[in-house]
Amino acid sequence: MSNASTFLDMKRRGEKIVVVTAYDAPTARIEAEAGVDIILVGDSVGVNVLGYAHEREVTLADMAHHIAAVRRGAPEVYIIGDLPYATYDTPQQAIESSRLLSEAGADCVKFEGAQLEIMRALTAAGFDVCAHLGLESQHHDVKRRQGKTAQAAAKLYDDALALDAAGQKFVVLELVPQELAARITQAIGAPTIGIGAGAGTDGQVLVVNDLAGITAREFKHNRRYGAVGAALREAVEAYARDVRAGLFPAEEHAFHMADDERSAFERAARSES
Repeated sequence: MSNASTFLDMKRRGEKIVVVTAYDAPTARIEAEAGVDIILVGDSVGVNVLGYAHEREVTLADMAHHIAAVRRGAPEVYIIGDLPYATYDTPQQAIESSRLLSEAGADCVKFEGAQLEIMRALTAAGFDVCAHLGLESQHHDVKRRQGKTAQAAAKLYDDALALDAAGQKFVVLELVPQELAARITQAIGAPTIGIGAGAGTDGQVLVVNDLAGITAREFKHNRRYGAVGAALREAVEAYARDVRAGLFPAEEHAFHMADDERSAFERAARSES
């Protein structure tokens, strides 16, 4: 299994890091077979899988459940797990929450914002920690680009430097200008993972539902690499048509009793009728 130093070496060599989300064992298995470097079990599970209206509704139990499933599907892949909203408000709470995700199978925990005390506490407790700057889905009511002004960009830049000094192993930069993400990438030691942050980061992450075409909504930062949603809908529609028309199951889908067992069953059934 990889550890965080593997990705630091990749940054130093200029090798791009491939990160994608997963929320279940079959998807994780496919991603591992495809050769991804890191799987992120994000709080995006809430809106993409669990039907929640917002990432804030995701619980620690939800995250532990899905991290464990992903770990079973991808036993050798480095996994980052999100700490849900309101589960890292104090250092002690963050440590307890991180311990639960680690026990479920996470190699690294991620939280939002430039919370230096939380970062220091978790790293001192021995956890690999990924920071998250820019758009913070748990804390921002409106999902829009961040760091658009010089002042806002400077704040994010300073936050990234401070988190690096506090011991972060990675930082996700979400929906920030490409110039800012590239500058942060050059300035800090930890690998940067971009989403909607341009090509200058050390790695990229996308939500698997978005890149595979399960999500209906289009996002500027996303590229659709498949049409899984349409293919699944067509498959279910075809199945429904065949069931209603009596075309499924066909003879080749059925099982039969051996002749002697069938005869014995028929005799028993007649005697009871």
